[in-house]
Amino acid sequence: MPQVNSLIGLLDSRSFMTIWYWLALVGMWSATGRSVLGVPTEVLARASAAQAAGQAEGAAVITLLDWLSLVLPRWQLDTREGALFLAVTSFLLSSLAVLGFVFWLEMAQAMVLLLVPFWLLFWMRIRLARRLVPLVEAAQDGQMELSQVAARAVHLMSWHRRWVTLMSMVAIALTVLWGTLWAIMHPNGL
Repeated sequence: MPQVNSLIGLLDSRSFMTIWYWLALVGMWSATGRSVLGVPTEVLARASAAQAAGQAEGAAVITLLDWLSLVLPRWQLDTREGALFLAVTSFLLSSLAVLGFVFWLEMAQAMVLLLVPFWLLFWMRIRLARRLVPLVEAAQDGQMELSQVAARAVHLMSWHRRWVTLMSMVAIALTVLWGTLWAIMHPNGL
């Protein structure tokens, strides 16, 4: 029979003092960097390379536009859905922030440091999707050439990927700094 004390020790709620929190933090950011709106970064890289090689309407570009036509409908929110999601998530995150930084609950602080950057990332993705939808629709209707649509899409997605990379570095650095300060202020985990 497994020891209950060992299980409690394994699932300890002292976030900054356990390896599980740091593995979750790095794992989540690592998984986030592998795609842009669900489009694998390899597809984006191939389309960018094809454009640089002068194959503006090649198979790699068509593949990127196919991915976008499949993925973009998932990222569309109407005004009511967006307002409701914003209100609920803002309430939950501000509640966690109050619990963490006013009442000094370590788990709430850890959750705020983990979730707020992903909340911002969600809204960045919604914004990117809103900018890409008219491009894909223009390509489907024949209003713009595929080369123009692909060039603009690659440009927007590449900049989004750069901002996500920068945000991940800043988020991890701030979390490490705050976790270190917490460990210094609470050497015994209390």
